[in-house]
Amino acid sequence: TTARGEETEHVPVWCMRQAGRYLPEFRESRAGKDFFDTCRSPEACCELTLQPLRRFPFDAAIIFSDILVIPQAMGMDVQMVAGKGPTFPDPLKEPEDLQRLQAKVDVDKELGYVFKAITLTRHKIEGKVPLIGFTGAPWTLMSYMIEGGGSRTFSKAKRWLYRHPEASHMLLRMLTDVIVEYLLGQVAAGAQALQVFESHAGILGPVEFQEFSLPYLRDIARCVKEKLKDAGKDIPMIVFAKDAHYGLEDLSQSHYEVVGLDWTIDPRSARERTGGKVSLQGNMDPCAFYAPKERISDIVKKMLEGFGTRGYIANLGHGLYPDMDPESVGAFVEAVHQHSKQMIKQK
Repeated sequence: TTARGEETEHVPVWCMRQAGRYLPEFRESRAGKDFFDTCRSPEACCELTLQPLRRFPFDAAIIFSDILVIPQAMGMDVQMVAGKGPTFPDPLKEPEDLQRLQAKVDVDKELGYVFKAITLTRHKIEGKVPLIGFTGAPWTLMSYMIEGGGSRTFSKAKRWLYRHPEASHMLLRMLTDVIVEYLLGQVAAGAQALQVFESHAGILGPVEFQEFSLPYLRDIARCVKEKLKDAGKDIPMIVFAKDAHYGLEDLSQSHYEVVGLDWTIDPRSARERTGGKVSLQGNMDPCAFYAPKERISDIVKKMLEGFGTRGYIANLGHGLYPDMDPESVGAFVEAVHQHSKQMIKQK
């Protein structure tokens, strides 16, 4: 309901990476297991998705998975290397490498394990909170596939945009087609909302964003919505383009009900710039979790005052970090619920 801008009794809250290494039970479940093997086990994903809900009164769950399952489904090898993060041993180097990719992906065959995890988790949640499905966005996935892993500059991937624009669009289009099918599969499996992560929007300038990111973000929302409409379904969609300040107005007119914000954007200015067209989600700096609990409560109160209580989903401006104290997460959720209840009562 919040995604559609309706009033609720308190502001709903969840956290990006709420199923994560900051939880001792998460570390215990994952101990000694390969990351992507875990992603491919519906039972393991279900358990990891539910862990934070047992501990905190979150208002949503997000399925445990990874954005890089899509490059894997297209035939690329991706490994999670301890201390280094995701690594592609054989990244795309030149346009002819696109021939290595599986352009037409049978998502049920290649990504059915995600759909099974969603269905299983929906059953186990028993309707207590909605379950969010997600995907990486085309540019973010492309940047990993060419760069071969994380990077400060992503200069190898950006080189393609300037040197091989046609091949870049070809790859982005291939990714878009797979993503649309993947999201539709998630909804069919039981996902009740969808988030699209354009985590690397911030390494693009406004001109490149307009050309290589935004059109594909729009296409994804438009195609998914059209197909769901034919099936009589209406699923709210969230777009999170990290550090894409310059794109805020455009993102608020790109067929998504909710725009996720990182912590570098002022809540009041975000409201003004999006002109009430969309609900907003975010955007506390995850590092605020290092503050004492009373301070977390103050930060949350200020954030709520900036966003207002209608058409707002409280979250962080990025994912939780592994060394954060679960108690701080509890304090955050409690502060959102308490302060927003007060504010709504006083209206």
